[in-house]
Amino acid sequence: MAAVNSPRQVAVLGATGSIGASALDVIARHPGQMQASILAAGRDVDGLLKLCVRHRPRHAAIADPALYPALRDGLRDAGLPTGAHAGAEAIDALAASDDCDTVVAAIVGAAGLSSTLAAARAGKRLLLANKESLVLAGELLTREAARAGSEIIPIDSEHNAIFQCLRSRDASEGAGVRRIILTASGGPFRGRSRAELEAVTPAQAVAHPKWSMGPKISVDSATLMNKGLEVIEAHHLFNVPGERIDVLVHPQSLVHSLVEFIDGSTLAQLGLPDMRTTLAVGLGWPRRIESGVSGLDLLTQGRLDFEAPDLDAFPCLRMAWRAMEAGGTAPAVLNAANEVAVSSFLQGRIGFLSIPALVDHALSTLPCARADTLETLLAADAQARRITEDAIARLPNA
Repeated sequence: MAAVNSPRQVAVLGATGSIGASALDVIARHPGQMQASILAAGRDVDGLLKLCVRHRPRHAAIADPALYPALRDGLRDAGLPTGAHAGAEAIDALAASDDCDTVVAAIVGAAGLSSTLAAARAGKRLLLANKESLVLAGELLTREAARAGSEIIPIDSEHNAIFQCLRSRDASEGAGVRRIILTASGGPFRGRSRAELEAVTPAQAVAHPKWSMGPKISVDSATLMNKGLEVIEAHHLFNVPGERIDVLVHPQSLVHSLVEFIDGSTLAQLGLPDMRTTLAVGLGWPRRIESGVSGLDLLTQGRLDFEAPDLDAFPCLRMAWRAMEAGGTAPAVLNAANEVAVSSFLQGRIGFLSIPALVDHALSTLPCARADTLETLLAADAQARRITEDAIARLPNA
């Protein structure tokens, strides 16, 4: 952890994405108190170089090793002393290094798992925006974090809201918690029937009504798989069984989640839909710090609506509950099949309704095994990807 009065040294993994941009915006508002010491990106060298010029980190890393010369030369040409690195192992090493005490884990998908684990094992404050780390390896990640004294603060809005309501990650019945309630915006297709979803396009699916997110996460929101992954994530983050986790659709996206206590009290966290709020919570906790987000004016916002999710039109949420209840490797299979299916949809190879069909196929085909090691989980992930790719290849017009 950062020493008293010394700047917090922050590694932003996934720096060129939307969450990375929000994190860097908050960091830049607190010069002298925090510094972006490490920046990592996947393939966007130009974007990473621009961030390095602005934030002057000690290290920059690109996940694709083939892009190392472009990063190295770009840093040199810009006259920056920033060290250049490339490859997943280099990013893992930087996340665990003494050059950071805080890690924003915002690499999308299963690719973010190894660096998240590396940060947890090194005892870092882990600002967790990568759902897949908990979906694939929730038991492993939370166990390693506890062993190393790593403090996990969830950064996605729903779990961050629960964290704020609890002022911790203790949602046990011993803490007086009856249930936690995740809210979902409903995505761009809320209210549509299953038949009406047949012909929706990738462009329509990524046009989220409230949040500015990457294409994969936007499609997950459109299918409600994003909420399904969050149910599994909440199960691990707050150590609560599935029967004490509920989901409500809340289209205004102002109530980010709720916690119901055994005395009948329900606490909710409200705020404008801006990731800078949750990142400020993670970076400053237990202090409150300026995020750049204005307060919520309820008089201008108007009504707040809540409704049950439509599990017939959006079966991915139901499948996530099924995978969580099965445990073991089932969540890894769910996540991997979904990643492949969403990628194919974004490429125009399959239709929107093929996404849940392909996920269901993988869950039904692969037997559930114990998830004792990372190797077992990664093997299940790889097998689910192969099965899903094979199924897509057999689809007409794929």
